[in-house]
Parts: sequence; structure tokens; C-alpha cells
Amino acid sequence: MKANAERIEGGVLAAKGFSAGAAYCGLKTASDALDIAVLVSDRPAAASAVYSQNQVVGAPIIVDRHRLPSAGIRGLVVNSGNANDCTGESGVRNAERMCSLAAGQFNVPEETFVVSSTGIIGVPLPMAKIRRGIKMACEAIGKSREHEDAFARAIMTTDTRTKQYAVKLKLGGAEVYIGGAAKGSGMIAPNMATMLCYVTTDADLCLSDLSKMVRRVADRSFNCITVEGHTSPSDTLLVMANGASGVKVRGKELVSFESALEEVCVDLSKQMVGDGEGATKLVTVNVTGTHTDALAKTVAMAIANSPLVKTAIHGGDPNWGRIVTAAGNVGVPFEDVDVELLISGVKAFSRGRPLTRNEARLAERMKLSEIVLDLRIGKGPGKATVWTCDFSREYITINADYHT
Repeated sequence: MKANAERIEGGVLAAKGFSAGAAYCGLKTASDALDIAVLVSDRPAAASAVYSQNQVVGAPIIVDRHRLPSAGIRGLVVNSGNANDCTGESGVRNAERMCSLAAGQFNVPEETFVVSSTGIIGVPLPMAKIRRGIKMACEAIGKSREHEDAFARAIMTTDTRTKQYAVKLKLGGAEVYIGGAAKGSGMIAPNMATMLCYVTTDADLCLSDLSKMVRRVADRSFNCITVEGHTSPSDTLLVMANGASGVKVRGKELVSFESALEEVCVDLSKQMVGDGEGATKLVTVNVTGTHTDALAKTVAMAIANSPLVKTAIHGGDPNWGRIVTAAGNVGVPFEDVDVELLISGVKAFSRGRPLTRNEARLAERMKLSEIVLDLRIGKGPGKATVWTCDFSREYITINADYHT
């Protein structure tokens, strides 16, 4: 069953029964920035999450893994500007303290709050600032679009813009809403990227159904993006379902709901790579013809992570050789006579040879802000799609200066 979802304006407050607040407490250097936020459900929500696959994980993930999945989550507290990673036992205590401080503002148990942090790694949280910031964010809570936008801004680090997406769909004769906000610009790679993403819905979902769904959707969205192939210790995708719509999603309707949830997550994923550090172009890589989907994804990721491919795209160079050889460099067997490459709909390589007659058209297509690479390397049923961006001089500048 395919979801008949309609895109709407909004983000984490598109669903009923959620509120958000944000404040500036001095974690970021710009005094007009927001760097701490809360997201609260007015009733217990089923919540499940997936996290970074990096062997080094931050204190917030250590805390959240003990609390999720859960059928009784009331809220989230998140800060940007300081990742609370590689901070030892004191970092874990500080993450727990953040939950306690936020929960106390709403008179709910500490264990019903979860926590995230993003920013510089290895720096202890300045808890005096955090304490003040949580109080201000909780006092600023509301349900308006302004509150929603403030939440989305407060979780940003090197992002240049907020990332939000929301849909509504009809299930059981009633409307259900799903909305999300994300941050992510650098250290983006599959198996979660350096990203935070929070999705809310007013659907009533069983916790077991939600948990399985979150893992599947993550594999088809956030685990299909890359900026430079580097995962971070903070990555989190959290989905909260509070049932405020009164619509119980069960049986066949779970397929429609999952499709709509995937739409939200895929769009947020693409917004991330489109806003990759220094990026000027969004790149979609479609690979077909392998024996399995997994092999297709291996090839697609090799292309998407190739610095030679990414710099050629930035320069507007339809360099088919870099793309084809990146595909051939990962041990997936194929013959070059079986290869066909299209760049934004124009054939660049076929049957082992370039199509030189298309060079002018290819050069024009490379000027587009969104580039699509379609690569067929055989006749097998395997297929995969991943998203990435170009590499620019600005990417080097951002990452050379990030810590200092």
C-alpha cells in the first residue's frame, strides 16, 4: 500500500500534541544564535531511535540507549556548539543532568526525557550555561511555526539553513501528521551521518512496530547519504509517536504510514547533503544491474565518496572516466562493455566507449544545481540510490578552521 501523503508546511510541530522551545545560552560564539532546545509531547509517546555506528559514541547516546525504545517518553533536550563526546564519566553525568533539568521544568520523571548534543568533540559541557539555557528554552515553549523554526535553528552547527519537512495522510478515515527537523552538513556518511534528526507523529503506533519501522526507514534514507564518508559520535534519528490524532495504525495501514515516514526522512536526508559543507550541487547516484542491492550500494557509495568525482562535479566537468573507474575500484565484478552511464539524462559512456558527440550537451547538464548519475553495470536485479554533493574550496576552508 503506497501512502497518499501530502506535503505541508512545518516540521516537528506539524503533529498534534507537541511543543518546542529554544534559547541562546552561550555555547555558540554568535550572540544572536540559538544553541539549546526542548521538544515536548503533552502525553507519553512511543519513541525509538537509531544511532551512529562509530565505535566512539557521545555521552548522550550512552544515556539514550538505556532509555529507548520506550512507550513513555515525554521529551527531548538538545544543545549545539558542544558535542559532549569523549568526555568520560563526567560527560555521561552531564547528559543525565540535562534530562533531569528539562524533565523538572515539566514535572515529569527524569527517565522520560532523552538528550542529544552536537558540536566540538572532547570539550566538557559548561553546565552553568546549560542549566540557564534549559530553563530559558522551557520558558519559551510553544506550538507556533516560530517555535518550530527556532527549534530547527537551535540544533544547527555548520549548517547554512534549517532542514524541515512535514506531510499529512489519511488513515482510518482521519488525518495523521508526520513532521521532522534535522541538522547535518559535514561528517556525513552511511550507517548514520553526523546528524541529528527528530521526527514526530500524532499516530498511535505499537512500540515494536515503530522500532522496526525506524530501522528500515533509516536504511533507505540517512544510511544512503554521504558528504565525505566520515561518521560522527553523535548521530541520532529519533521518532516519537504520541497518538494525539486518535488514529491507531495497525495491519496494512502500517505500510502506508511507513511510506510517508520514509518520504519525510528521504527529503531531510537530501536536504543534508544539499547543504553539505561548502556544497553547491546535490548529486543523486543510481546504480543498477548488479547481482544484489547490496553490491549496487557498494558501487554507488564508491562513486559518491570519490574526491575525484566530487571535484569534477563542482568544476562542471562531465568526467565519465572518474565515475566509471570509481565504480570499478571496489571489487564488484563487471565488464566495461556492459556499462552505460547517463549524466542528468544524457548518455556519456556505453559499450566500453565514451559518446564524444554528446560532450556539449553533457557540459551544459553539468551546470545544473542538481546532478543525476545513472550507471548500469550489468543485467542483474540489484539496484541502489545514494545522495551526495560536490567538493568545493569552501569545504576545505570550513574543515581546516573548524576547531579553532
